[in-house]
Amino acid sequence: MGRKYIGLYNKIITKEGMNMDYKRFGSKYVLRLDKGEEIVESIKTLCSKEGIKLASVTGIGATNRAVVGLFETSTKKYHSKELTGDMEITSLTGNVSQMGGEVYLHLHVTLADPSYNAYGGHLTSAVISATGEIIIDTIDGEVDREFNEEVGLNLFKF
Repeated sequence: MGRKYIGLYNKIITKEGMNMDYKRFGSKYVLRLDKGEEIVESIKTLCSKEGIKLASVTGIGATNRAVVGLFETSTKKYHSKELTGDMEITSLTGNVSQMGGEVYLHLHVTLADPSYNAYGGHLTSAVISATGEIIIDTIDGEVDREFNEEVGLNLFKF
């Protein structure tokens, strides 16, 4: 018989003044974001409050305003694009680590518009338009990041 975890229901008031609801089940956090909440800041807030230093992140939901980026390896620069209008978050994936003692998120997203066109890239920000369902699966340990001059990105440092 498997282990049974009793979830603990919690609320956090985010920078936007919204009530972010989440529940913990063992090493996993199940997070519901409501209309108007920003994904990246909400996840950072939860990780800071709960002391999450290393984790994987997955999610789905809906947004009407997102900023995604694409890293151009030849110039070592991100190019950002703001997307607006009704979009499904068909996949949110990434990880939580640390950089300089602070929470560092590396998130990617795929968004679909009403014409079923898909857009994807590094998620800089996204505001929830209906709901967001996110699962954070913590990993026992800590991984830092440092800037790699050759690549032009903040890479895992072991």
